[in-house]
Amino acid sequence: MLHVDIPTTPEINALIASRGEAQVSFYLPTTPQTQHIGQARTTLGNLLKAAEDQLAAAGKPKRSIAAISEQVADLLDDDDFWSHQANSLAVFVTAESLRTFRLPNALTEMVEVSDRFHVKPLLRAVSVGQHAFVLALAENEVRLIEVFADLPAQEVRVPGMPRDAASAVGTANVNSRSHAQRQGGSEGQNVHLRSYCRKVDAALRPTLKGRHEPLILAATEPLLSMFRSVCSHDGLAAEAIKASPVRKSPQELADEARPVLDGLHAGILRGIHDTFSARENDGRATTQIDLAARAATFGAVDTLLVDMDEVVPGTVDETTGAVTRAAAADAATYGVVDEIAGRVLMSGGRVLAVRRDDIPGGASLAAILRYAL
Repeated sequence: MLHVDIPTTPEINALIASRGEAQVSFYLPTTPQTQHIGQARTTLGNLLKAAEDQLAAAGKPKRSIAAISEQVADLLDDDDFWSHQANSLAVFVTAESLRTFRLPNALTEMVEVSDRFHVKPLLRAVSVGQHAFVLALAENEVRLIEVFADLPAQEVRVPGMPRDAASAVGTANVNSRSHAQRQGGSEGQNVHLRSYCRKVDAALRPTLKGRHEPLILAATEPLLSMFRSVCSHDGLAAEAIKASPVRKSPQELADEARPVLDGLHAGILRGIHDTFSARENDGRATTQIDLAARAATFGAVDTLLVDMDEVVPGTVDETTGAVTRAAAADAATYGVVDEIAGRVLMSGGRVLAVRRDDIPGGASLAAILRYAL
């Protein structure tokens, strides 16, 4: 199985804000198959040698280089760590610390050496909408399934979740409401089912509180419409799995959720592209790196799309946002687009790391501005 550490927003912000005389970012493909993990360890060893060369060429203190090398060497020797991997590994090292993230998505191997970390590839793990919850709702059962990008889906235990509709309303079955209570037959059944949906929604609130992943409903009518009418979770997806979830495994439900997630992600990108087109003529959207850097420095970027793979070496002035490009990456430079992304995030903007084909004009980035500069 995959062992994944998806970075949280505070963790990403801490990496973006970190500064030091020598900070090294490693990205490399890995595998959950322990018998084949040797190649990943070899790759990290080779990337470490490249980092050492860059640090030495930049005149960094030998003690700092030695401390970084020692920490990575310790990681390379940790058999238990390498026996629990996913599809990619991100490693962030300074002379004082080492932090790793095991990621479900496939990333290209690279090493970046600078006075700050290179976080743009890490953003891919939180940009693509392949993490969600599926509520498998039926009269005789209800389950919450967590769906991951490349991990096996798993059922989530929800405290207080009703076992089924009958137990939720305290009857032998949902058709048992008497005519003396003014309702019977299908009308009484609907009253019970709606009460069941409200109790399911109430049980979900603590579990989903603060979560931004979409909630996809798997149900048939009338439960599908009933739950949608009482659901208090803002992330309930407009599209649903309109089929009975009974006797379906978590992975089967996850597979049925994929088209819904793909549609949500495509819809987000369409919305960004539409907004970009509408604002471009007003000077409130750009694919120019220099303008985007200046806007990000002034906190003027609302939404930013960045090519997750490309690295544009250089520097960005801390005060003016002026970009100075470099012919090649070294310890005195960093990824310019990565730096722009970091400044957007720190000013409360939204950043999506995507493939180049998803960026207007196939550019390195596309920025939607809060106001024209």
